[in-house]
Parts: sequence; structure tokens; C-alpha cells
Amino acid sequence: MSTSRRGALGVVETGSDQYGIPDPELGHRNAERTTLNRVARRTGERLTYVYDFGDYWQHTILVEDIMAPELGVAYPRCVAGRRAVPPEDCGGAHGYADLLDVLADPEHGEHGSMFEWLNLESADQFDPDHFEVEETNTAIGPFRTVLVPR
Repeated sequence: MSTSRRGALGVVETGSDQYGIPDPELGHRNAERTTLNRVARRTGERLTYVYDFGDYWQHTILVEDIMAPELGVAYPRCVAGRRAVPPEDCGGAHGYADLLDVLADPEHGEHGSMFEWLNLESADQFDPDHFEVEETNTAIGPFRTVLVPR
């Protein structure tokens, strides 16, 4: 369930438990010792994923469907999505909304510094509505496992 060996910064909350990189101070259970189908067994169940405890990106995950895994397919995999990945350390949801406002307003006092911070030369280099399934699957590639017959 976790990507902790590779440095994920977050925790999955099931309502009764929290899974992530084990931390005695925070009480997280070891995510590497469980699977998603153990903590979300039915459609309609919700989990919360908190990424980056500083910016505190909180995601609600709704189990819409449960399908049998296919042999030879790499999991996890993205099948759909929307919008671009926000830049790291942009201040969470509120900071990202502010960033989009600044980028959209050439007259804003921080417009130029935000372009510089993002290493952009023009507004068309960052499209907040851009999303590609294959780009996402490439990005999560290091965390994927191909299921093979036993």
C-alpha cells in the first residue's frame, strides 16, 4: 500500500487506523504490511490520504469499484484524472490557488517572481488543466509492481 521505501511523505487514514512510514510518535502503522483490499473492502468506502505534512494536501479517496487484478499488469495504475500536479512546496491547496491567481495576472506584484520560482518563461508553459494518464503512470512507475502467477 505504501511507497515508503522510496520516500513517500504521507499517511493513509482509514477511520480507525493510519498507515504510512512507521512512526512511534505519530502512531502510523506500517503501510508495507497491509494491502488496499484489507483496509477498503467495499465500494463506497472512503479513505483519506494526507501528503506532505507541511503543505498538508488532504485527499479523499472513494472506492468506486473493486475489480480482480490482472496478471501481467503493473499496479498501482492511473486510469483517469484531471488537472496538473501542483508544484512541490507551493503551500497546499490555498497556496496553489494563490499561485494560479498570480500566474493568471500579469499585473500582480509577484507574477515575475512566481515564473522565476517555477522556472517558466511564459504562462503557456504551465497549464493547470493539463492531465495525461500515461504521464501519471510514468511518474508512479518506480512504485509499481507487475502481478505474476504464483
